[in-house]
Amino acid sequence: MTLPQPTVLHDQLLTRPGTLLVVRAPVAPPRPIPGQPGTASDYVQSTPEIFVAVLAAQQGWRAMAFNGHVDLGTGIRTALAQIVAEELEVPLAQLEMVLGHTAAAPNQGPTIASASIQISAVPLRRAAAQAREQLLALAALRWGVAAEQLQARDGVIRFADGLDARRVDYGELLQGQQIQLTLAAPEQPVKLKPASEYRLVGKGAARVDIPAKATGELSFVHDVRVPGMRHGRVLRPPHPGRDGGDFIGHCLIDVDRASVAHLPGRVEVVVEGDFVGVVADREEQAIAALRALRVHWKPVPPAPDLGDLEAAIRANPAQRRALVDQGDVAGSSARAATHLQHSYVWPYQMHASIGPSCAVADFQGGQLTVWAGTQNPHMLRTDLDRLLQLGEGRIDIVRLEAAGCYGRNCADDVCADAALLARAVGAPVRVQLTREQEHQWEPKGTGQLMDVGAAIDADGELLAYDFAVRYPSNDAPLLALLLTGRVAGSPRTLEMGDRTAVPPYRYRDQRIASHDMAPLVRSSWLRGVSALPNSFAHDCMIDELAQAAGADPVDFRLRHLDDTRASELLQATARHADWQRGARGSRGRLAADGWLHGRGVAYARYVHSRFPGFGAAWAAWVIDLRVDPVSGRIEVTRLVVGQDTGMMVNPDGVRHQIHGNVIQTLSRSLMEKVGFDAAGVSSREWGAYPIIGFKALPDIEVLLMPRQDEPPMGAGESASVPGPAAIANALFDATGRRFYAAPFTPDAVRAVLGR
Repeated sequence: MTLPQPTVLHDQLLTRPGTLLVVRAPVAPPRPIPGQPGTASDYVQSTPEIFVAVLAAQQGWRAMAFNGHVDLGTGIRTALAQIVAEELEVPLAQLEMVLGHTAAAPNQGPTIASASIQISAVPLRRAAAQAREQLLALAALRWGVAAEQLQARDGVIRFADGLDARRVDYGELLQGQQIQLTLAAPEQPVKLKPASEYRLVGKGAARVDIPAKATGELSFVHDVRVPGMRHGRVLRPPHPGRDGGDFIGHCLIDVDRASVAHLPGRVEVVVEGDFVGVVADREEQAIAALRALRVHWKPVPPAPDLGDLEAAIRANPAQRRALVDQGDVAGSSARAATHLQHSYVWPYQMHASIGPSCAVADFQGGQLTVWAGTQNPHMLRTDLDRLLQLGEGRIDIVRLEAAGCYGRNCADDVCADAALLARAVGAPVRVQLTREQEHQWEPKGTGQLMDVGAAIDADGELLAYDFAVRYPSNDAPLLALLLTGRVAGSPRTLEMGDRTAVPPYRYRDQRIASHDMAPLVRSSWLRGVSALPNSFAHDCMIDELAQAAGADPVDFRLRHLDDTRASELLQATARHADWQRGARGSRGRLAADGWLHGRGVAYARYVHSRFPGFGAAWAAWVIDLRVDPVSGRIEVTRLVVGQDTGMMVNPDGVRHQIHGNVIQTLSRSLMEKVGFDAAGVSSREWGAYPIIGFKALPDIEVLLMPRQDEPPMGAGESASVPGPAAIANALFDATGRRFYAAPFTPDAVRAVLGR
């Protein structure tokens, strides 16, 4: 098995003859903004960060590009490669993308908020353009002509007019050269290709990662094997999914090491604080040792009662943070022709990664190497330094793909588990969590409560909007830090409930607030963060206001949207879906087939990062469904999703991303809800936490707006954000009843219908 060796690669590139590098002088990473996720670090590596490398080879040349973000299955490895290949003027097949390795890739922060193309690709594109211009300059110098007379294409430089037949490839130009260019500062002009000349960007491209996966080459961290590797398992405390409180890290009474002494495999037991793990020579031996190990724990306080989620969130201590205070909301509401007030509830949900998290760690000579599936390699390195106190310069994170990640799952936690065990036994250790551990301990997508008041006048004009969100979540400190006592289990509060908290519609008076609060159970970000539930409230409310005004739901939205691109997207999506103005569904009256039929619409733009934040792609849904009034079962019969992503680097990749968003959003809206008991999380396996199956999926019709002359927007999460509201609005059209809490399970449908 050939494993990546990013440290060796990086060091060799810095001294390799026949090389052109575009580098950035290393600096300390930005400190986290107060109230936002992140881990503070003052570490500065001793060598430059490489963005682009062009290498002379025995047969021609090859190119590499480096980005600190990682591919979570979204296809950004392909899209980033297209961007670099376009500017560098090389074939896509001759470019290798290196993502996320801390020893090789620049520190560009966590892979979150669908920002890889929108933000972190910008310096990569500029670096590629700098490299291209330098190669053109080298050719011009060789031939004694002006660089403007030349053009680069497919790694070869020729005369642009074609009258001179001379040509030279990148490898010939770099023979005997060792060039380092400093990445241009953001304000410094760089000659970029105009979009009108793009040959790769904007065109569909096959995923570059698929061939290796299809042929069984090393792609996933679960497949890593290293010489001398042993196998570990961890035993978690008896408070599943809870990481806050005085008892955290102080529950262990004793471990009966003799209970596993008779087992084969040189079983070793590792204990530090409340962290308990076993290591054996073979995986099945470690599993047997985990099952046999006798551990005694102190009683722990009962978990919060989440049976009434709205009441539990409302009772959680909070600090109100005003986001918008505009006009006289109370006065306008009092004088309105229609004033509606509702509370919307979103459940706790899982990332539900199909494969439990896995990592391999090797601690040798004071140096730690971790093969990880993390989405935040550089932040993980900082956290592991807090755990082991080695110094970040002695920790390498080698990033490989994992089993699917939509935010903060257990991928980082298992790395810390492996690191502790490897240090304790003096050998490489592979740790894979059990299904029960992944389900119970992954930081959940948090439950969320939105209180909304809205008012319109007699003409249906929007007057006032009063919105308050409660979002009990943070960034879920590393479990090993808490269990070993390195970090106290004290409540920590972040300011992340404000994503898309401001509605997209033109309310004259607005009062928007976020009630920031610590988690009730272990919770962190999940696809759409707080924006998806916030948009659920926004677009259910606008739909109800349209009904009160006697207006068509699409027309009513368009009437109150000031964003031209939003309006054009909504109109195009409605046209594609054959929206009929004024048409009504069953509204509670059975159709001839015995079902209730309805159609719903919703629009949202995902606005993320520190308030007021900035927008990713625009998205709209039109969904058709039917409801069995006896069983409460919902079937989706048609689904149209429109998205304006700006310039699409890989339209096929964007379409695939939308498909993934839609599938997961249908599952979250119709099925997914974490169960709790007095100990904590009670959903331990797929029977207790089902996810949608392929047979339940409709055909997904995707409409992509042609905006190739606009900047690229984040596509990874946007299509999910309007989904729940569209489904709830279709349910109203089918049943005549409003739905204010997800998921819309058969039980929930029957309860709303009074059956």
